[in-house]
Amino acid sequence: MDTIFALASAPGRAGVSVLRLSGPDAVEIAAKLMRDVPPRRGLRRLRDSDGAMLDDALILHFEKGRSFTGETVVEFHLHGSVAIVAAVSASLKQGGARQAEAGEFTRRALENGRLDLAQVEGLADLIDAETEAQRRQAVSIFTGALSDMAERWRTRLVRAAALVEATIDFVDEDVPVDVYPEVLSLLNDTATELISQTEGAHAAERIRDGFEVAIVGRPNVGKSTLLNRLAGRSAAITSDIAGTTRDVIEVRMDLAGLPVTLLDTAGIRDTTDKVEKLGVSLALQRAEMADLRIFLMEDSEDLPMTPHADDLMLRAKADVYGDGVSGLTGQGVDEMLKDITRILELRAMGASVVIRDRHRDAMQRAIVEIDRARVMIDGAASADLVAEDIRSATRAVDMLVGRVDVEDLLDEIFRSFCIGK
Repeated sequence: MDTIFALASAPGRAGVSVLRLSGPDAVEIAAKLMRDVPPRRGLRRLRDSDGAMLDDALILHFEKGRSFTGETVVEFHLHGSVAIVAAVSASLKQGGARQAEAGEFTRRALENGRLDLAQVEGLADLIDAETEAQRRQAVSIFTGALSDMAERWRTRLVRAAALVEATIDFVDEDVPVDVYPEVLSLLNDTATELISQTEGAHAAERIRDGFEVAIVGRPNVGKSTLLNRLAGRSAAITSDIAGTTRDVIEVRMDLAGLPVTLLDTAGIRDTTDKVEKLGVSLALQRAEMADLRIFLMEDSEDLPMTPHADDLMLRAKADVYGDGVSGLTGQGVDEMLKDITRILELRAMGASVVIRDRHRDAMQRAIVEIDRARVMIDGAASADLVAEDIRSATRAVDMLVGRVDVEDLLDEIFRSFCIGK
């Protein structure tokens, strides 16, 4: 296997830059740049093949089995100069290492059993986390919340399958113990937990990808002005000409640690303008799919669409009417944001560890197989059929942590990682 290296810190000028070297020849290659590789850590002067000084660096040495990748790793903590990083990288390449590909360090951690697939996905989300809620969720997955659940479910299913298969050995005799009450108990407990997790999938996915809040109303009701107030900049064009906003304009926000995207939609009205008509149609679609809608209305206006239970109904243009919300002056905006935060925090409380479509799909498949096994038991079907359904449920659970059927996913997953990770 190749020994690989990459910059593990951010590229560009910095106080310290970290180069990571991982693989079977890491120590031998690193030794070509210094008098000796410290057993754990130490300061070393680095020189190129001609003996010219490269840098004074802190060297960290991780033995095989004790590093992030599970391989022997040597880290170079260099002065954060672009030129120094380039020179040391060139020397490592000359010594026999190659530049790592995107996500290759993490892929090796997976292959060496340091992480399972769910933890890899948690790490990817942790790197991409922008808000506190996203960070907490990613840390939970990365540190094994989903993996521990999957292991518990797998243990129960393996036990249930073993009990059923034991009855096959007594096919011509009386079974000494009726195993099916315990089997059903194991299946019921597992199915209950799986169903609970899938029910919290939507909230978990919204924390990962962000909640969407649509500002909805008739033309010239103040939607774009309100969005600009929330964004702190001119994100949307404002005008007293009806139909100015044609497309959906998005502004990303952090509300109490929750990722939220505010949507400014086209003013909803009947129109003969083809382009505006498309904008109105898109506005209605995006508003319907959003997690929450803010309806801005003036006194005599009808609702442009049917509201959902938690949607906010706010009087527009408080600067004119004296009450409600105004993007122009900011009146009522803080109270509106508090209401949005309160509603979304309540929804986030129901989040599970199911943060990706493949997690939900695997769990739903396991639930289907468990249900089939329970029906088989109630119908006194053969033990062979019951055992096979339970084994199928086990395989579905194994997919969560990458034990089976994930090779086609790996390239896509690791492509999202940076080179040094």
